[in-house]
Amino acid sequence: MSQPEAEIPKPLPLLEGFAEEFYGHCKRRELHFQRCDDCGAWRHVPRDMCAECGSWSWAWARSTGRGRVFSWTVVVRAMHPAFQDSCPYAPVVIEMEEGVRILSEMTDCAPEELQIDLPVEVVFEDVTEDVTLPKFRRVAS
Repeated sequence: MSQPEAEIPKPLPLLEGFAEEFYGHCKRRELHFQRCDDCGAWRHVPRDMCAECGSWSWAWARSTGRGRVFSWTVVVRAMHPAFQDSCPYAPVVIEMEEGVRILSEMTDCAPEELQIDLPVEVVFEDVTEDVTLPKFRRVAS
């Protein structure tokens, strides 16, 4: 017998390697990205080597948590059954003040209210005991 769609859990990040470190910061309500120790370039998605200068020296650095909507798409037909009840929804690409882009979702903005360059700030949502996801809301005027 198959599981009712409402009971199908949404996929979550696998907590190992760099992802475990990234989401560990999120669990503490802090958004961190890698930053090159040699040239200062920020990067996300995390990786071993700096794409700017080739350095292998880096550290996690705290983000301001502020950015702007760079792009989005509206999903009207879920590609995974766990997302069906959320349709329509709009995955957003946020360009952070540090220059990196992160794919996430808005907590307070319907898809039809989204605008390019909309100022946003990070908020955190505990989705399980182990996983806290960074999401975004409009910056209060």
